[in-house]
Amino acid sequence: MDNALQIIMDHAAAGARLREAFFKKEGARIAAVAKMMAVALAQGNKIMFCGNGGSAADAQHIAAELTNRFMIERPPLAGIALTTDTSALTAIANDYNFDFVFSKQVQALGQPGDVLVAISTSGNSRSIIEALIAARERGIVTVGLSGRKGGEMPPFCTYLLNVEAEHTALIQEVHISAGHMLCRLIDYYLFENVAEITPLLHNSQEHSD
Repeated sequence: MDNALQIIMDHAAAGARLREAFFKKEGARIAAVAKMMAVALAQGNKIMFCGNGGSAADAQHIAAELTNRFMIERPPLAGIALTTDTSALTAIANDYNFDFVFSKQVQALGQPGDVLVAISTSGNSRSIIEALIAARERGIVTVGLSGRKGGEMPPFCTYLLNVEAEHTALIQEVHISAGHMLCRLIDYYLFENVAEITPLLHNSQEHSD
C-alpha cells in the first residue's frame, strides 16, 4: 500500500477505535448531560461554549447547531460561543490577561441555571479553568470536554467527558462527535420525547416556588 494511503487508514482505524471506546465509556453520562441541557433550555436558560484554537472552532460549531438547527426542523435554541466577540476578547486580553477572556464573559452573561461547556484537549488551559471557576461561582452547571487524563479540569466540572488519548487531533475528532451527539439528544428530549424531561421541569418549578 502507498505510504500516504497507509497513513490515512491507520488514522481512520485509530479514530474509529477511540470514538467507539469513548461512547461506550461515556454514553450514559452524555445522555445525562443532554437531558440536563434540554431542561435548562426549556426553562429559558442558555448554553455557553468556550475553547481555544481548534476547540474554539468546536465551541462555535456546536453553538451554531443549537441556534440554527441540527437534524430536525425546530425552533432556534440558545447557544452562545464565547469565542466570537473579537472586541471583547482583545480588550480583556489587552487590559487584563488572556487567562480571563472567557471568565469575564461568563461573569457578564451567565446566570444561575445556565450551562457552560468548556473544551480543552489537555484539560490544562488556564483560560478554560478560569471560565469554569467563574461559572461555578455563579451557579452555572459546568460541562468539560477534555483529553488525556483530564488535566486540571475535573474538580471544576459538574460533568466531565474525557477522551483518554494523547493525540490532539483524535481527541478533537471525538469532541466534535460528542458535541453532535449532545445536539441530537437535546432535540430528542425537547421535541421527540419531551415526556422524559417533564417530571424534571415540574420538580424544578416546585423548588423555585
